[in-house]
Amino acid sequence: MGRVAVVTGGSRGIGAAISKALKAAGYKVAANYAGNDEAAAKFKAETGIPVYKWDVSNYEACVAGLKQVEADLGPVEVLVNNAGITRDAMFHKMTAQQWNEVINTNLNSLFNMTQPVWGGMRDRSFGRVICISSINGQKGQMGQANYSAAKAGDIGFVKALAQEGAAKGITVNAICPGYIGTEMVRAIAQDVLEKRILPLIPVGRLGEPEEIARAVVFLASDDAGFITGSTISANGGQYMM
Repeated sequence: MGRVAVVTGGSRGIGAAISKALKAAGYKVAANYAGNDEAAAKFKAETGIPVYKWDVSNYEACVAGLKQVEADLGPVEVLVNNAGITRDAMFHKMTAQQWNEVINTNLNSLFNMTQPVWGGMRDRSFGRVICISSINGQKGQMGQANYSAAKAGDIGFVKALAQEGAAKGITVNAICPGYIGTEMVRAIAQDVLEKRILPLIPVGRLGEPEEIARAVVFLASDDAGFITGSTISANGGQYMM
């Protein structure tokens, strides 16, 4: 039987690609989602991957949701913290609500999702925690003080928790995508893409969700057991660290 993997925000965009790639690699996948019931139902029908609805910014909801996943599929051995939102605004116009919503969903969710499964991973001496951060958590982005702060916090979380998990067979890593060709990004006007975004990317194109998914599958595998506390930049050369 395959290991159980949970992907937050796992029914759309990069998360959907990750869920499908993990299933193809033999994992039993549970795709969490927040609110789009129609998209989740379509994803489940197309892939056969079970979907679970809860708010990753709510600790009690995460505990209950993970308990249901483990009852249905078994102990969670791979956790992909992918869920994220944006509430962009220049800082002098940013509201406390815009700040808090992004911090709660994009950063606090890492505690909410990881802490309930951490003990089991320690007991079994195996675990994989993979956090999807962002290029903007590495370099910052004007109009995204909230998002950049949260995504930079994701990287700090990974580096600290990796040190705690290492002796217990648990690896913790981050992937920082750049511009990926999701539905949201492809909705940007073509002239904006061609004149303002693609010239910033040395490889000359958007990334594909499947390219992020393949990195996740590798980090989840036994082959990646010596990689922990790392940040993989997947941005086509746009920002190099």
